[in-house]
Amino acid sequence: MWSNTRLYIDIDGVLLTKRPVAAAPGAEAFIHFLTQHFNCFWLTTHCRGDARVAVRYVAQYVDASTLACLQTWQTTDWDTLKTEALHDTTEFYWLDDAPFVSEQQELERRGLLHRLITVDLARPDELQQLQQLLTRVAR
Repeated sequence: MWSNTRLYIDIDGVLLTKRPVAAAPGAEAFIHFLTQHFNCFWLTTHCRGDARVAVRYVAQYVDASTLACLQTWQTTDWDTLKTEALHDTTEFYWLDDAPFVSEQQELERRGLLHRLITVDLARPDELQQLQQLLTRVAR
């Protein structure tokens, strides 16, 4: 692991495409990379205090070695906004495809908007580009 940087990760629109639902191009290699280099936390509607739900959901779309990586990711718990799960006192980045305006405003209020990385799987090689970005910012 490079550092103690936390990485908060959404599922739909980040690791999985939405329609049809499938592993995003390069998702398995990306998941392995994230697991090796970051403290990974689920930040998705599929995990509110129980990581098993998120793992079961993604398990349908990945191989066994990738599933083993996902089983090491930690849980988050939040009620209304995902920003409730983000800790100001730790180094982190948040990967999400569609953060709410109110979540972006909360991050801006806290001086942390630069920690949000918006993912767009319609861009070619998006996860590979994200891996390169994360390699630069987390060292």
